[in-house]
Amino acid sequence: MAGLDIHGVMAELAEERPIFHSEADFQFALAWRIATTRPNCEVRLEKPFSLCGKRMHLDIWLPMSGTAIELKYRTRSLCIERNGEEFALKSHEAQDHGRYDFIADIVRVERIRAKRRAAGSASAPGYAILLTNDHLYWRPGKDDAADKAFHLHEGQVLNHTLTWATHASSATTKGRDEPFELRRSYELRWKPYSPLENEPGEFRYLAVKVE
Repeated sequence: MAGLDIHGVMAELAEERPIFHSEADFQFALAWRIATTRPNCEVRLEKPFSLCGKRMHLDIWLPMSGTAIELKYRTRSLCIERNGEEFALKSHEAQDHGRYDFIADIVRVERIRAKRRAAGSASAPGYAILLTNDHLYWRPGKDDAADKAFHLHEGQVLNHTLTWATHASSATTKGRDEPFELRRSYELRWKPYSPLENEPGEFRYLAVKVE
């Protein structure tokens, strides 16, 4: 099953919406773009799933193909006007938590696909997508960082078991202490999204394809 051309969708979306107010704004805009430009493509938002005995809600679900999509929108502070609309983005900071949460999205999509395959249901490739204007996500971090295993810079390969470094503090790992066991390897390649004129105005996105 070929699945969705996510890079094509993101390129189209960037022409129409180069910036978003929030993650929810991004989620709705992406879902709307898919629903209105891809024939016979139904879309569901916040689709509930039960995984490993826990209830979760998937950001975007395409029921006809069985495509699961998880999103993250992490920003640095930015105030800008586009087409008469003002945007005042807050600074999320805590990039270590942002990286951890994005990899958690990859794991969720993996588990959804594995569960559907086990049940004999159709399951096209899914995606975990991170859209950000924070260069600390796509540039290499420090080698001694507590979250080194979760770094998402260009060319990084995520595979096998990922966990915090032994010197990570309990305050850092609280609520995020579960190690990840990835089912396959992922080589990370960032794509340009929108080059806005204000610093930090450049947005890039990372779309990890989960097959």
